[in-house]
Amino acid sequence: METIIIGVLLLASVIGLTFIIERGVALRGAKVIPPPVLGALQACRGPDDLPMVRQICEQHPAPLSRLVLLADKNRHWSREDNASALETSARQEVSRLERGLVILEIIVGVGPLLGLVGTIYGIMAVFAGIGASALGETNVLSEGIALALRATFLGLITAIPSLVAWNYYNRKVESLAVEMAAVCDTFLHQLYHGEDKASRLAETPASGRH
Repeated sequence: METIIIGVLLLASVIGLTFIIERGVALRGAKVIPPPVLGALQACRGPDDLPMVRQICEQHPAPLSRLVLLADKNRHWSREDNASALETSARQEVSRLERGLVILEIIVGVGPLLGLVGTIYGIMAVFAGIGASALGETNVLSEGIALALRATFLGLITAIPSLVAWNYYNRKVESLAVEMAAVCDTFLHQLYHGEDKASRLAETPASGRH
Protein backbone atom coordinates (compact mmCIF):
# COMPACT_ATOMS: atom_id res chain seq x y z
CA MET A 1 0.00 0.00 0.00
CA GLU A 2 2.83 2.38 0.89
CA THR A 3 4.46 1.81 -2.49
CA ILE A 4 1.20 2.52 -4.31
CA ILE A 5 0.57 5.77 -2.43
CA ILE A 6 4.10 7.10 -2.90
CA GLY A 7 4.14 5.92 -6.53
CA VAL A 8 0.88 7.70 -7.37
CA LEU A 9 2.10 10.89 -5.69
CA LEU A 10 5.37 10.80 -7.64
CA LEU A 11 3.46 10.15 -10.88
CA ALA A 12 1.15 13.10 -10.18
CA SER A 13 4.19 15.26 -9.48
CA VAL A 14 5.83 14.29 -12.77
CA ILE A 15 2.62 14.90 -14.74
CA GLY A 16 2.17 18.28 -13.07
CA LEU A 17 5.75 19.32 -13.84
CA THR A 18 5.34 18.19 -17.45
CA PHE A 19 2.25 20.32 -17.98
CA ILE A 20 3.80 23.29 -16.17
CA ILE A 21 6.73 23.24 -18.61
CA GLU A 22 4.56 22.54 -21.67
CA ARG A 23 2.12 25.38 -20.92
CA GLY A 24 5.01 27.69 -20.09
CA VAL A 25 6.37 27.15 -23.60
CA ALA A 26 2.98 27.26 -25.35
CA LEU A 27 1.80 30.44 -23.63
CA ARG A 28 4.80 32.57 -24.42
CA GLY A 29 3.59 35.87 -25.81
CA ALA A 30 5.60 35.52 -29.02
CA LYS A 31 3.96 32.16 -29.79
CA VAL A 32 0.42 33.50 -29.34
CA ILE A 33 0.89 37.04 -30.69
CA PRO A 34 3.96 36.95 -32.97
CA PRO A 35 5.71 40.35 -33.15
CA PRO A 36 6.00 40.19 -37.00
CA VAL A 37 2.22 39.72 -37.29
CA LEU A 38 1.57 42.55 -34.84
CA GLY A 39 3.95 44.77 -36.78
CA ALA A 40 2.26 43.94 -40.08
CA LEU A 41 -1.16 44.80 -38.64
CA GLN A 42 0.13 48.10 -37.30
CA ALA A 43 1.60 48.89 -40.73
CA CYS A 44 -1.62 47.97 -42.56
CA ARG A 45 -3.32 51.09 -43.87
CA GLY A 46 -5.74 49.72 -46.43
CA PRO A 47 -6.64 46.94 -48.91
CA ASP A 48 -3.30 47.30 -50.69
CA ASP A 49 -1.50 46.06 -47.56
CA LEU A 50 -3.67 42.97 -47.07
CA PRO A 51 -1.50 40.63 -49.22
CA MET A 52 1.49 41.53 -47.04
CA VAL A 53 -0.52 40.84 -43.87
CA ARG A 54 -1.72 37.48 -45.23
CA GLN A 55 1.81 36.44 -46.18
CA ILE A 56 3.24 37.27 -42.76
CA CYS A 57 0.36 35.51 -40.97
CA GLU A 58 0.95 32.37 -43.06
CA GLN A 59 4.67 32.51 -42.27
CA HIS A 60 4.01 32.78 -38.53
CA PRO A 61 1.16 30.40 -37.61
CA ALA A 62 -0.29 31.34 -34.23
CA PRO A 63 -3.70 32.00 -32.64
CA LEU A 64 -3.61 35.68 -33.67
CA SER A 65 -2.51 34.78 -37.20
CA ARG A 66 -5.45 32.40 -37.63
CA LEU A 67 -7.90 35.02 -36.40
CA VAL A 68 -6.54 37.67 -38.77
CA LEU A 69 -6.67 35.28 -41.72
CA LEU A 70 -10.27 34.40 -40.86
CA ALA A 71 -11.28 38.07 -40.67
CA ASP A 72 -9.58 38.73 -44.02
CA LYS A 73 -11.22 35.68 -45.60
CA ASN A 74 -14.68 36.87 -44.49
CA ARG A 75 -14.15 40.53 -45.34
CA HIS A 76 -16.88 40.35 -48.01
CA TRP A 77 -19.37 39.62 -45.19
CA SER A 78 -21.01 42.40 -43.23
CA ARG A 79 -18.99 43.71 -40.31
CA GLU A 80 -21.44 42.25 -37.78
CA ASP A 81 -21.30 38.75 -39.32
CA ASN A 82 -17.52 38.86 -39.59
CA ALA A 83 -17.17 40.01 -35.98
CA SER A 84 -19.50 37.22 -34.82
CA ALA A 85 -17.53 34.55 -36.69
CA LEU A 86 -14.30 36.01 -35.34
CA GLU A 87 -15.63 35.92 -31.78
CA THR A 88 -16.57 32.24 -32.13
CA SER A 89 -13.14 31.40 -33.51
CA ALA A 90 -11.48 33.43 -30.74
CA ARG A 91 -13.27 31.36 -28.09
CA GLN A 92 -11.92 28.21 -29.75
CA GLU A 93 -8.39 29.64 -29.72
CA VAL A 94 -8.69 30.53 -26.05
CA SER A 95 -9.93 27.01 -25.34
CA ARG A 96 -6.80 25.65 -27.02
CA LEU A 97 -4.65 27.94 -24.90
CA GLU A 98 -6.35 26.57 -21.77
CA ARG A 99 -5.61 22.98 -22.78
CA GLY A 100 -3.67 21.27 -20.02
CA LEU A 101 -4.77 23.71 -17.31
CA VAL A 102 -7.54 21.32 -16.31
CA ILE A 103 -4.87 18.68 -15.57
CA LEU A 104 -3.09 21.11 -13.26
CA GLU A 105 -6.41 21.90 -11.59
CA ILE A 106 -7.03 18.18 -10.99
CA ILE A 107 -3.54 17.72 -9.53
CA VAL A 108 -4.10 20.70 -7.23
CA GLY A 109 -7.16 18.93 -5.81
CA VAL A 110 -5.89 15.36 -5.87
CA GLY A 111 -2.34 15.92 -4.54
CA PRO A 112 -3.28 16.90 -0.97
CA LEU A 113 -5.98 14.21 -0.87
CA LEU A 114 -3.46 11.53 -1.83
CA GLY A 115 -1.14 12.90 0.83
CA LEU A 116 -3.97 12.70 3.34
CA VAL A 117 -4.61 9.07 2.39
CA GLY A 118 -0.94 8.29 3.03
CA THR A 119 -1.06 10.15 6.33
CA ILE A 120 -4.11 8.22 7.50
CA TYR A 121 -2.57 4.93 6.39
CA GLY A 122 0.62 5.76 8.29
CA ILE A 123 -1.33 6.59 11.45
CA MET A 124 -3.27 3.35 11.08
CA ALA A 125 0.06 1.50 10.90
CA VAL A 126 1.19 3.26 14.10
CA PHE A 127 -1.93 2.20 16.00
CA ALA A 128 -1.67 -1.31 14.56
CA GLY A 129 1.88 -1.48 15.90
CA ILE A 130 0.76 -0.28 19.29
CA GLY A 131 -1.98 -2.92 19.34
CA ALA A 132 0.49 -5.68 18.40
CA SER A 133 2.45 -5.14 21.59
CA ALA A 134 1.77 -3.50 24.92
CA LEU A 135 4.75 -1.21 24.42
CA GLY A 136 4.47 -1.13 20.63
CA GLU A 137 7.12 -2.17 18.12
CA THR A 138 9.57 0.66 17.56
CA ASN A 139 10.25 -0.11 13.90
CA VAL A 140 6.54 -0.35 13.07
CA LEU A 141 5.84 2.93 14.81
CA SER A 142 8.70 4.73 13.09
CA GLU A 143 7.73 3.35 9.68
CA GLY A 144 4.12 4.46 10.13
CA ILE A 145 5.13 7.97 11.19
CA ALA A 146 7.66 8.19 8.36
CA LEU A 147 5.01 7.18 5.80
CA ALA A 148 2.59 9.78 7.17
CA LEU A 149 5.20 12.52 6.93
CA ARG A 150 6.42 11.47 3.47
CA ALA A 151 2.89 11.30 2.08
CA THR A 152 2.01 14.72 3.51
CA PHE A 153 5.22 16.25 2.17
CA LEU A 154 4.83 14.75 -1.32
CA GLY A 155 1.18 15.77 -1.48
CA LEU A 156 2.07 19.38 -0.69
CA ILE A 157 5.04 19.68 -3.06
CA THR A 158 2.87 18.16 -5.78
CA ALA A 159 -0.05 20.52 -5.26
CA ILE A 160 1.69 23.83 -4.48
CA PRO A 161 3.64 24.28 -7.76
CA SER A 162 0.59 23.15 -9.75
CA LEU A 163 -1.60 25.66 -7.89
CA VAL A 164 0.83 28.52 -8.55
CA ALA A 165 1.18 27.56 -12.23
CA TRP A 166 -2.58 27.10 -12.68
CA ASN A 167 -3.32 30.57 -11.32
CA TYR A 168 -0.51 32.21 -13.28
CA TYR A 169 -1.43 30.55 -16.58
CA ASN A 170 -5.12 31.38 -16.16
CA ARG A 171 -4.22 35.05 -15.76
CA LYS A 172 -1.86 34.77 -18.73
CA VAL A 173 -4.57 33.31 -20.97
CA GLU A 174 -6.99 36.06 -19.93
CA SER A 175 -4.38 38.73 -20.69
CA LEU A 176 -3.55 37.24 -24.09
CA ALA A 177 -7.25 36.91 -24.95
CA VAL A 178 -7.86 40.60 -24.17
CA GLU A 179 -4.84 41.64 -26.22
CA MET A 180 -5.91 39.52 -29.21
CA ALA A 181 -9.44 40.93 -28.99
CA ALA A 182 -8.08 44.48 -29.10
CA VAL A 183 -5.83 43.73 -32.08
CA CYS A 184 -8.62 41.98 -34.01
CA ASP A 185 -11.04 44.83 -33.30
CA THR A 186 -8.54 47.31 -34.73
CA PHE A 187 -8.03 45.11 -37.79
CA LEU A 188 -11.77 44.88 -38.37
CA HIS A 189 -11.96 48.66 -38.21
CA GLN A 190 -9.27 48.86 -40.89
CA LEU A 191 -11.08 46.31 -43.07
CA TYR A 192 -14.38 48.20 -42.92
CA HIS A 193 -12.99 51.72 -42.70
CA GLY A 194 -14.41 52.76 -46.08
CA GLU A 195 -17.78 51.21 -45.27
CA ASP A 196 -17.95 52.99 -41.91
CA LYS A 197 -17.04 56.30 -43.53
CA ALA A 198 -19.74 55.88 -46.21
CA SER A 199 -22.28 55.01 -43.51
CA ARG A 200 -21.45 58.16 -41.54
CA LEU A 201 -21.74 60.30 -44.69
CA ALA A 202 -25.12 58.76 -45.48
CA GLU A 203 -26.37 59.59 -42.00
CA THR A 204 -25.22 63.26 -42.28
CA PRO A 205 -28.11 65.53 -43.38
CA ALA A 206 -27.55 67.35 -46.61
CA SER A 207 -26.61 71.00 -46.21
CA GLY A 208 -29.54 73.37 -46.43
CA ARG A 209 -32.12 70.62 -45.85
CA HIS A 210 -34.81 71.53 -43.27
